[in-house]
Amino acid sequence: MFLNHGSFGACPAPVFEAYQRFQRELERQPVEFLALERRLPELLDAARERLAAYVGASPANLAFTTNASSALNAVARSLDLGPGDEVLLGDAEYGGMQILWAYVAERTGATLVHRPFAELAPGPRTRVVFCSHVEWTSGRVNDVAALCRLAREAGALSIVDGAHAPGQIDLDLEALGADVYTGNCHKWLCNLRPSAFLYARPEVQDMIEPLVISWDFHAPSFPERHRWQGTINPCAYLTTPAAIDFQAKHDWPTVRRRCHDLLAAAELGLEPLTDDYVQMRGFRLEHPDPPELKRRLYEEHRIEVPVFESAQGWVLRVSVQGYNDEADLEALRVALAAEL
Repeated sequence: MFLNHGSFGACPAPVFEAYQRFQRELERQPVEFLALERRLPELLDAARERLAAYVGASPANLAFTTNASSALNAVARSLDLGPGDEVLLGDAEYGGMQILWAYVAERTGATLVHRPFAELAPGPRTRVVFCSHVEWTSGRVNDVAALCRLAREAGALSIVDGAHAPGQIDLDLEALGADVYTGNCHKWLCNLRPSAFLYARPEVQDMIEPLVISWDFHAPSFPERHRWQGTINPCAYLTTPAAIDFQAKHDWPTVRRRCHDLLAAAELGLEPLTDDYVQMRGFRLEHPDPPELKRRLYEEHRIEVPVFESAQGWVLRVSVQGYNDEADLEALRVALAAEL
């Protein structure tokens, strides 16, 4: 029973078939496919233009990257911070990003300030405001547009971690107002792994150094500077339009609502952490040995569901996608009743 789409997701068969077609082309003629003076730039541009339209952004402000963590590393490690500067973070940020910002603070002398999202208010020392669009622990959808406006008024850079947003909520990045936004396509958009994007407003693009300094470093445009990441497999980037087409064909807004309703109706005997969610919801977990519970759910009941420690305590997070139904949530309810 797979109730963990939020971690790695699953790819629809038509999207995987599109990926295989690109992969076969690559293997037949790798130089023709990958060389910057051959096919790759045109292929990437076509996929990026489709993705840009889907997320409400100008193609000139969007670049492909392997995942949201890679994109945010490029951004955070490019910033010119120093002692006296403040980085304001939500208190429910992804653990890997907390490690990243602690690393940046240690290197630069900047101060990290963690607060609940509702209390994020940039002050005179705030240089950066960082928050999640969809919190990875609770599934709560935050009003990041309002926070980005506050950051702009305070002269602070707004950076939004949208790892769980594309495919789960509708996006209009130009209207949202974030200076920097990154999102994964291999989670809720159901594309292949690894595929993600980095968005940056024109005013801040020059301050972001590519994570990999290589052939495209002196290119004139933002997408080109972040294009060449060494010899990687770009096929997952190229199947982004296939993932968009799949969800459009299958009326994905209806799928989202059905998934939301599945979670709303689930009676797990646990306290939910939020009512503002779409397809992913965290529940407060009281158990003497949560890691053992996770192991037993998987090994004894064959249910894949994450259990982890967070700022809100131990959490059991349930995320559902179009392939889940009532029977899956009922199986989890029965298993939890037996274990708790």
